[in-house]
Amino acid sequence: SIGFIWDTLEIVWNKYFEELCAFKAQNGHCNVSTHDKQNKSLGEWVKNQRVLYKKNALRSDRIQQLNSIGFIWDTLEIVWNKYFEELCAFKAQNGHCNVSTHDKQNKSLGEW
Repeated sequence: SIGFIWDTLEIVWNKYFEELCAFKAQNGHCNVSTHDKQNKSLGEWVKNQRVLYKKNALRSDRIQQLNSIGFIWDTLEIVWNKYFEELCAFKAQNGHCNVSTHDKQNKSLGEW
């Protein structure tokens, strides 16, 4: 009745979740880099959620909330999806998927 906050950690988690939702609305993804100076603390929070998930220490309701906004748990999956999209675009443009590692414009895609 006096507005005492019992679980400050819950409030902090919800604050970051709301920030992540806003980040996704602006950027189209939830992959916040820890190197992003403007969103460094959010990037650290995102990284921490992944660590907790891998340790099976993240509450199921929080997993569901993060899943509901398209959160990707495995950062390797993010990289794989990026290159797969590039490969699809390459195929649409060139009619094949044989990307040369000597192609300067697509060197990293060819190496992938």
